[in-house]
Amino acid sequence: MRVRDLNWMQLEAYLSGDDRIVLPVGSTEQHAYLSLETDNILAERASVEAAEPLGIPVLPVLPFGVTGFTAYPGSPTLLEPTLAAVLSDIVDSLAGQGFARILVVNCHSGNTGAGMALTRSRPDVAVVWHELWDGRPDEIAAAIDPDFDHASWSENFPWTRLPGVAMPAGRKPPVEWPEVGNPGTWKEALGDGSFGGLYQRSAEDESRLWEAAVQAIRERLERWEA
Repeated sequence: MRVRDLNWMQLEAYLSGDDRIVLPVGSTEQHAYLSLETDNILAERASVEAAEPLGIPVLPVLPFGVTGFTAYPGSPTLLEPTLAAVLSDIVDSLAGQGFARILVVNCHSGNTGAGMALTRSRPDVAVVWHELWDGRPDEIAAAIDPDFDHASWSENFPWTRLPGVAMPAGRKPPVEWPEVGNPGTWKEALGDGSFGGLYQRSAEDESRLWEAAVQAIRERLERWEA
């Protein structure tokens, strides 16, 4: 359940019987022909679908992260220490309210360093950093098509596509990364922003990957018995 659909009194009543909560974390950044909020959409939607049957609340997604795509319009970044501080403040606030088990669902690899710092610094609060695609979802994606990466078919779902925007046909060759990396050279090398591979696959492939990602979050939450 999304906290936007609750008031504080309902959430306080929830805390009398459970102390789990989910914080989705994403990034607002270029995803080629997909939404600039692809990471945010995926992190929050997967969290909500996973937590709903368990009655666990889900916070709004933290929509900014650490990205190197700043040469692309609409792709702002935070410095890693800034993101780490924001995450720390949020977790401290939640812990002070009685949330003792906090699952952070991350959908952007650039945020991982800040996430690892967060979990190391919280021995007194159960904070778990969960990467949306790690584990079984990655295995399923590789079995479907090993050529998957940023802004490819593996992030292309009905909820990340944009109305009236057609996907290119065919497979984009893998990007040759420049020896010296900076936002400008990244943009020059990437072009439309995809790292390579097919832009879209079948609805069946989409469903297999998505269900695996949702199930992995739910299993993580279920390991914390209410």
